[in-house]
Amino acid sequence: MRLRGVHHVGIAVSDLDEAVATWERLFGARVEYRDALDEQGVDAVSLLVGESRIELLAPTGDDTPVGRFLARRGPGMHHVALEAHDVHEAVRELASAGVHLVDTAPRRGLFGLEVAFVHPDAVHGVLTEVVAGG
Repeated sequence: MRLRGVHHVGIAVSDLDEAVATWERLFGARVEYRDALDEQGVDAVSLLVGESRIELLAPTGDDTPVGRFLARRGPGMHHVALEAHDVHEAVRELASAGVHLVDTAPRRGLFGLEVAFVHPDAVHGVLTEVVAGG
């Protein structure tokens, strides 16, 4: 599997606008993109901080993956995303290696990019996303 590196770090927040304002004020972050991902139950904002990307995720309800994450753990790092040349290939390779996957096929993520999640149990407790370049 060919990876380009870290695409972004995802952070779960309860108030998206407040979190964006905090990152802008403290770190000079700039909003790159904002979208509602109804199928994932989140409102998401991609922020550019220098040459790096932070993704803020706010749940659209309590019974969503990020809503349950916040209820269990509170706000904080939700996942790390690795940029792949080909997400379909990455998923096939991970599955054939017996890796515990959340997604057995890519789905739509922020920017309309294809993404797939690897279960935290497979990566020492860290929810890991594989994302198409973009």
